[in-house]
Amino acid sequence: MGDVLAGFHAAWEFESDSVLIRYERGIRTPKLFQALGERRVPLEAIEGVTLAPGKRGTVVLRIELRPGADPLMEAASGQLKESSDPYRLVLPAERETLAEYYADELRARLTESGPAERHLVAAPEVPLQFKAYDGKASFDGTAVAFRWFWTGASSAKWKAGDQRFPVGELSGVEWRSPEVFEGHLRLLRRDAGTPPAQADQDPAAVVFGLGYGPVHESLPFAAAVLAAVRNCAPVPAVSTARARRDPADIAERIRHLGELHQAGLVTDEEFSSKKAELLAEL
Repeated sequence: MGDVLAGFHAAWEFESDSVLIRYERGIRTPKLFQALGERRVPLEAIEGVTLAPGKRGTVVLRIELRPGADPLMEAASGQLKESSDPYRLVLPAERETLAEYYADELRARLTESGPAERHLVAAPEVPLQFKAYDGKASFDGTAVAFRWFWTGASSAKWKAGDQRFPVGELSGVEWRSPEVFEGHLRLLRRDAGTPPAQADQDPAAVVFGLGYGPVHESLPFAAAVLAAVRNCAPVPAVSTARARRDPADIAERIRHLGELHQAGLVTDEEFSSKKAELLAEL
C-alpha cells in the first residue's frame, strides 16, 4: 500500500507493516488527538477493521486493536467518548467506496488476533505532567511524583507528604475519566494492601475536577506510566534518600500543617512528628 486516506481531524497512511495516523491541529480537532500528534500502529496490533455509517452524511472507518496492544486504550478501559476515539477516521459519505477498498486491503494483511502479550503501540513520550485538583503529577519515565496543593489536598495527604513512586514499585494504574463523577488517577502499588476507597484519601492517587486532569493530559500520562510498569521488573529495594527541598516550600508546608493542627484535624503528636520530618528535609 503506502497510500494516504484523509478524513476529518486525521489522515491514515497505509504502510507495508503499519498504519501511521497523523492528527490535525486546530480548534475543531479533539484535544486528545492534538496531544498525541501521531500514532504508528503495527499490523500485528490490529485485530480487525470496520466501516459503518456515521452522523450527518459521514462514514466511519475504525481500527479494532487487540486487547493489551496499546497502553493508551488499556488505560482508558472503554471510557473514551466516541468522538475522542483515536482509531476512528470520519469521512464524507461520498468516499465510502474508497474507504471500503482500504478496509479490504488492510483486512487482507492482518494475521494476528486475541490478547497481545506486550504493548505493540508506543506509549506517549515522557516527561509528562498535569495539574489535578489536589496536586501536581509528574512522570520522568522512572518515577511518578505527586506534589500536593494546600488548597485542595486532604489532611490525609498532607500528613503523608509529597509522594514519589518508582515504577518498579507499581503494578498498574487506575484511570477514571475526569468527565465522570469521582474521576482520578490512582497508582496501584505492589504488596501495598487495599487502598483507601476514596481517592482523595489515598496518597497514591490524585483526584480530578472541573478543569483539572483533562483527558488530553491525564490519559497520556496514565498510558506512559502503564507502559513503563509493564516494561519494568520489581525493584528489590528503594532508596530512602531525599533531595534537599526549597526552604520556602518547607515553611509553607509547616504553616499549613499548623492550620490543620489548630483546626483539630491533626493531633499534637502528628503535628510534632510531621514538622520534624519536614525540617529534616532542609
